[in-house]
Amino acid sequence: MKQTKYINPYLGGVLLGIVLLAANFISGRGLGASGALKSVVVATTNVVAPEHAGNAVFYKQYNDSHPDGPMKSWLVFLMLGVVAGGFMSGAIAGRLKFKVEHSPKISSKRRLVFALAGGILFGFGSQLGRGCTSGSALSGMAVLSLGGIVTMAAIFGTGYALAYFVRKNWI
Repeated sequence: MKQTKYINPYLGGVLLGIVLLAANFISGRGLGASGALKSVVVATTNVVAPEHAGNAVFYKQYNDSHPDGPMKSWLVFLMLGVVAGGFMSGAIAGRLKFKVEHSPKISSKRRLVFALAGGILFGFGSQLGRGCTSGSALSGMAVLSLGGIVTMAAIFGTGYALAYFVRKNWI
């Protein structure tokens, strides 16, 4: 069986830290994926329900702060680059496969349902916390923000505390 090669995790962590510091230095702010998703939601609402988008405070404020349109946000292009880069990396390394990886104890359907539920909960939480893991925690920790450190501790602490209850979904 061919062994899959991955980047050294310590090197990957250092590279991620350099990217976060460079983002702060170049753009004056950190990275964050939830901002890109928010732009997509606002743009979709503008098309599907323009009257609602014009009347609701959240959408109105967001549209006013992005006069060129929500999809022109640099975070949207960042996330498109992340998706394209991940796809290209997988293709080049020969790891690009369309399959659902899961424990033999659960079905693909159950794995996908849990992944979707987890994604929705994390997305909702990122809006309550005013940012996602990459924005609040990683970018915050890169500039030694107490809020970033607390956010990271809360995310990993909650994950560790809840892992026991959902462990049968992966082992």
